[in-house]
Amino acid sequence: MAGDPRRWQIGLVGYGEVGRILAEDLRQQDIKVSAYDIKLGGEQGGSLQEHAEKFGVWLAASHAELTAKSDFIISAVTASQAVPVAKACAAAINQGTWFLDFNSASPGAKQRAAALIDGAAGRYVEGAVMTSVPPYRIKVPLLLGGPGARELELLLNTIGFAAKVASDKLGVSSAVKMCRSVMIKGLEAMVIESFTTARAYGVEDAVLASLAETFPTIDWEKQGAYCFQRVIEHGRRRAEEVREVAGTVREAGLAPWSAQGTAEQQAWVADLADEGLFGMKGTEEFARSADWRTEADRILAKINREK
Repeated sequence: MAGDPRRWQIGLVGYGEVGRILAEDLRQQDIKVSAYDIKLGGEQGGSLQEHAEKFGVWLAASHAELTAKSDFIISAVTASQAVPVAKACAAAINQGTWFLDFNSASPGAKQRAAALIDGAAGRYVEGAVMTSVPPYRIKVPLLLGGPGARELELLLNTIGFAAKVASDKLGVSSAVKMCRSVMIKGLEAMVIESFTTARAYGVEDAVLASLAETFPTIDWEKQGAYCFQRVIEHGRRRAEEVREVAGTVREAGLAPWSAQGTAEQQAWVADLADEGLFGMKGTEEFARSADWRTEADRILAKINREK
């Protein structure tokens, strides 16, 4: 089995956007896929079951059931659940089973997760996803780290991943991801704050013109729309990730001023989305406005109502 990943039973812990994309691309190769998600028992359970039936994914009833039947496990959950999921899987993992931690967690969290999996005779490898998954799907740039990273790199790329080893040492690939996120997630937060404030003062055209002069290679209209879309749709998950980013900064002995503010703003936008400010979640129109002004105006209208 270890020599032919196309014959693996692959288990996905987390059947959200990333998990479903991976499932689709793996099933297209006739690779056996199973999945478990705590949302299966909630409001979103029906849509997850429909997706699984459509693509031939077997849904497990628990972490233990999924883990016991898997040759290779991918953990793709929210950042705060990276270590708890590793703990849950370690209780049932078979000797030698690969465990790829796909989560945006700090180096310290990855090391704690590794201790749990390796301590149970599994084979832990950390993965750092270096950009948004949907445009690239299974071929999203992926940095691997840990003692088994080089062996797993060859196996993953055989089944369509675009994995590259960052280091044989745990924590290095996550550090790359976390430091990048200070900038990328911070840019999203800055765009929303800057553009919405500019809209409130009626100076957005002048601000965008100035930005275009300073950074001429960026289409700031499109960048603005993209930042609003991603944060409105994924702000909750992003806030958790940036809290891990803040932890990474603290682990280095620095104060995470930027990361803390970014996490708070992403969570704030997520709260507004949960309230329905940007429309109904699950519809085609949700978080898809091509004009960032539409979403900025909704935020400003709410603020004005509360004054």
